[in-house]
Amino acid sequence: MARRPLVMGNWKLNGSKAFTKELIAGLKAELAGVEGCDVAIAPPVMYLAEAEAALAGSAIALGSQNVDVNVQGAFTGDISTAMLKDFGAKYIIIGHSERRTYHKESDEFVAQKFGALKEAGLVPVLCIGESEAENEAGKTEEVCARQIDAVINALGVEAFNGAVIAYEPIWAIGTGKSATPAQAQAVHAFIRGHIAAKSQAVADQVIIQYGGSVNDANAAELFTQPDIDGALVGGASLKAPAFAVIVKAAAKAKN
Repeated sequence: MARRPLVMGNWKLNGSKAFTKELIAGLKAELAGVEGCDVAIAPPVMYLAEAEAALAGSAIALGSQNVDVNVQGAFTGDISTAMLKDFGAKYIIIGHSERRTYHKESDEFVAQKFGALKEAGLVPVLCIGESEAENEAGKTEEVCARQIDAVINALGVEAFNGAVIAYEPIWAIGTGKSATPAQAQAVHAFIRGHIAAKSQAVADQVIIQYGGSVNDANAAELFTQPDIDGALVGGASLKAPAFAVIVKAAAKAKN
């Protein structure tokens, strides 16, 4: 079956009320009439209300950069699945290398978040990927398998039905160094094969995005690869024209 590509913008710790409204207005104008690619943005959680209002009537979906495993209670500073749903958020990023590194989030904790999102009917966008040292030591596949297996061991392979995996080599995030299309495709094929070993049907439909210095210059070539189903975009998602070029490249390459 043909997988519909997903291009998602991760705004990280950027933006303001005015910026959110302006960027979304720009995206709506740039992407009017573009079909064949799902599009989502993940602004900081502070701006979900502004984003929800600004996105009304457009095909762009709302996402978030994180979620907690608890639904309510004495968990100061945390955000629940129910709150995200209240704002119409759909795609929720979990396991980003910045969370794993700065907040010491373990594979098991990320898998718990995955389960909480599935239970709430939200779409997990599970970030996986290796560091530069792990890449140089030839451990790319080992790291990706471990991070995926944390979810499979906790929830079963069927948890990846209707889910998204974002392969983000840590050495390529925000560094300007992107994996070559062939390098990225090899890892994506490994990831899909790893899931296929448990269930071919699940592997065939899971969206595997590439992330890591994706920009308007390198996107088109990445999307020609058979197992790259779109992108999780960082810096380039903060500029409507650049993000639109990436979305259009995905729509063109996959249709």
